[in-house]
Amino acid sequence: MENTKKRKLNYPQTFLIGFGFLASSLAWSIYNSQVPLLLSERFLMTNAMIGTIMTIDNFFGVIFQPLVGAWSDNTRTRLGRRMPWIAIGLPVCAILFALIPLQHVLWLFMAVVIGFNLIMSLWRSPVISLMPDVTARPLRSQANGIINLMGGLGSILAFLVGGMLSDVREDKFYAFLFATIVMLFALGVLLLFVREPDSILYKKQKQIPIRDHLANRWAQEALLVRDETESIDTKPAEETKQRSLTAFLGLPRAEQVSLIALLFAIFSWFMGFNAIETFFTLFATNEYGITGGQATIMLTGFSLTFLAFALPAGLIGQRIGRKRTIRIGLVGIVVMFLPILMHPSQWLVQILLLGGGFFWACVNINSLPMVLEFASVKTIGSFTGYYYLFSFTAAIVSPILYGFLQDLAHSYSLLFVYAVICFAIAFVCMLFVRHGDNLELAVTEGRK
Repeated sequence: MENTKKRKLNYPQTFLIGFGFLASSLAWSIYNSQVPLLLSERFLMTNAMIGTIMTIDNFFGVIFQPLVGAWSDNTRTRLGRRMPWIAIGLPVCAILFALIPLQHVLWLFMAVVIGFNLIMSLWRSPVISLMPDVTARPLRSQANGIINLMGGLGSILAFLVGGMLSDVREDKFYAFLFATIVMLFALGVLLLFVREPDSILYKKQKQIPIRDHLANRWAQEALLVRDETESIDTKPAEETKQRSLTAFLGLPRAEQVSLIALLFAIFSWFMGFNAIETFFTLFATNEYGITGGQATIMLTGFSLTFLAFALPAGLIGQRIGRKRTIRIGLVGIVVMFLPILMHPSQWLVQILLLGGGFFWACVNINSLPMVLEFASVKTIGSFTGYYYLFSFTAAIVSPILYGFLQDLAHSYSLLFVYAVICFAIAFVCMLFVRHGDNLELAVTEGRK
């Protein structure tokens, strides 16, 4: 326990790892804002068709994220387990991304879009798994705050720089080219400054010389803080592969129950979040008679507050426990959103959204580290895949389900009723979570 308390987060390394998430977030932000315009203006597609095409990434995420997570767990190379996927997938994505706005034939446009979405789904889990691979368990909430901060910076760059560049040419090429350059720069940062502990182990096993530079020193330090029970074993590769693919079944029964409850909580709160993200502009324009731009600015306040509190939310989770922080966040979101059901003034809704962004950070930042608390070093990719399986499924189901309910109710005010119910269900699910908290609190609770 003493050693755990003395551990400190490697801030420079965590920020550098965050460049992978920054590149991903920037690309998705430009993709989500510019591709619908191209589909509408260039190919004259209906909103229903555009909406269907824009869910391709979520379908690929549901299918490939868990598989790739498990496959990366069992990858063994001199680059490590995750970096081979990133080193191949990221540059291919960058090139495909630059080609999207240059396609003026529909089938070529769709081929490039589908290729981009497919390859993105092959390196997203590995790039997220880099952080827990090099970070001690108690520090992962804090580290995840930094990772999400970098992702938020990527989104801001996309909206500010990408937004300006999209108007330079009619085909919006420069916005996509900007993302391509940032993605390739991020790859360079990862290759230069990030080494996985498994890369060091592989080189030692194969008697490959290990150069003395900063990235290798950081990787060797990460090896020192691994628990003995999490060290990479020497069991046959086929046995290790089977254990990774069936990681959930390898957990004790009580932990399986906790993980299922946690994953359904994640599914529920992303159901609420995705409905607001998708339909808020329609809600605000119809309920308050404002423009789409003004409605977007209102929702941007929620995102900026989330970004500002990403790191503090991780620190809070590290201090008082992830489970407690998530529960506080869910209660806070419900408290912030309940007054909106009474149709308050526009400025009050803006204030409530700002508060909601803080509580959403408490929930979102601590959720992935809590899922990874169930994983060993050998199964981090698999459990990262579980997280994205449930969150991406919510991203597919929620807009369709809420859209159907809104059509039945013929009222845009249903949005926050739906969201409050989703977050309340998530809170109930969290009451059944008994495992997955920070190591210090888990030990304390085990003694009670």
